[in-house]
Amino acid sequence: MRIFWSILLVLVFVPQWAGEPQLPLLGDDRRIDTVPVSLDPAHPALRRVGDLLWLGGIELRGRGEAFGGFSSLHIDHGRFTLLSDGGNIVSFRLGRHNIAEQVRFAELPDGPGTGWAKYDRDSESMAVDPHTGQIWVGFERANEIWRYAPGFARAEAHAAPPAMTDWPVNTGAESMTLLPGGGMLVIAERVGEKGHRHHPGIFFAGDPTQHPRSGFRFEFVPPPGFDPSDMTVLPDGRLLILTRRFALPFVFSNKLVVVDRAAIRPGATVRGREIATLAAPLIHDNFEGVVATRENGATIIWLVSDDNQLFLQRSLLLKFRLAPEAVPPANRIKRR
Repeated sequence: MRIFWSILLVLVFVPQWAGEPQLPLLGDDRRIDTVPVSLDPAHPALRRVGDLLWLGGIELRGRGEAFGGFSSLHIDHGRFTLLSDGGNIVSFRLGRHNIAEQVRFAELPDGPGTGWAKYDRDSESMAVDPHTGQIWVGFERANEIWRYAPGFARAEAHAAPPAMTDWPVNTGAESMTLLPGGGMLVIAERVGEKGHRHHPGIFFAGDPTQHPRSGFRFEFVPPPGFDPSDMTVLPDGRLLILTRRFALPFVFSNKLVVVDRAAIRPGATVRGREIATLAAPLIHDNFEGVVATRENGATIIWLVSDDNQLFLQRSLLLKFRLAPEAVPPANRIKRR
């Protein structure tokens, strides 16, 4: 009888519980080991991949089963903030020799569902206002956008934009970024029709949690076989979209695509220019977060990977400099 009442209390107070264990939290052990990685282990001197120059990378190793699953990334004055698809937040600074310092752990204070299981959160994208510090998070399964106070202190507002209601379950708001001139862009990870390559995107003219019906729709067409997994704005205003492909036997690859901001128009079908590919034999994994920063006048591209908390994958943090190769001038035509 005691077992009966115990089960009944669980069902009453945790109505979404269905027998699975609660989503693990990060815990109190905040040590993070950082292990250097190479762009190409077989060719350590290799530095260039497309328009990117390799500046280094590390594998992040934390304690406990909750560490990992990082789906989005933000960098503010040298502090890294990683958000997992289970609502866990890891932030730190990189000291000498890329040692993780001033490590902080937290969890999203609120969101869709109860947070008992991963599908209650499924926080896949993040955008931060550099002026106010407010944070927007895209929840993929719920197709909702939530706004949080600086530092994830509390949830302030949320909405389920009507234009996102028909996005496929578990493949929704994977990519999201604020625009410097105002507004927000969101792109769905997948499309509903098999074989259809046009991914729905939305430009919100204002804060989507306050104006969920504002803006317009467009479509993004990634490289064949790839899906968008995140995006950011480059210092010159262009969009940098990270795309990803999964293939058996358990192999990931990524392509980075640049899109002109002017191409994002109502009803437009948008394609970009590929600038780099991370695929075997180069370092590769399930990269889901991209950020552009500035260092000494150079544009720096950071990537973070979602290890899906599987032993076959890693939590990688990579650093590149955007450095397009010089194109030799065309031969001049001599005029008579």
